[in-house]
Amino acid sequence: MNIRTANPIDAYDLLQIYKPYVENTTSTFEYNTPSLDEFQLRIEETLKRYPFIVAEDGDGIMGYAYAHQFNTRSAYDWTVEISVYVSVNSRGKGTGKRLYSEIESILMRQNVVNIIASITGENESSKRFHTSMGYDLVGLFPNVGFKSDKWLDNFWMLKKLYDGQKPKEFIPFPLLALSDGRF
Repeated sequence: MNIRTANPIDAYDLLQIYKPYVENTTSTFEYNTPSLDEFQLRIEETLKRYPFIVAEDGDGIMGYAYAHQFNTRSAYDWTVEISVYVSVNSRGKGTGKRLYSEIESILMRQNVVNIIASITGENESSKRFHTSMGYDLVGLFPNVGFKSDKWLDNFWMLKKLYDGQKPKEFIPFPLLALSDGRF
């Protein structure tokens, strides 16, 4: 399994992974699968500050993970929200764990302190996955999303990467990628 930075030309393959989550589950609160242009733009916008990575093997892209801004206020610069989506054929093969391990490593190098995951109430497998990856339940918003003809809870889980009084300066992903040559 190879992990690399996503590229806007990956958008079609990533949409094929994301589409079943949108159309058949409550794992995302999105109602409609984004267009190819919209998804390409999401990749481009994310990469301006944060990592967006894919896992692939000889058969193609197995899954992807990305981080994005948690809140626009400057005091939140060291806190990001993270998401992962794995193709149906790649579940149970450690793809999600590899993606999360790699993106967490990148976020540490960016001096991110807190990673937050937003999980819909019915997504028990995601709650178990995040717990196994060291995330703690820190919040619950009951019945805040309506999808599939029902109200759904939203759980918030958090992983702290650093403890300390004052964080180091946040490093945008493109600068990190240029400075260490890894991505």
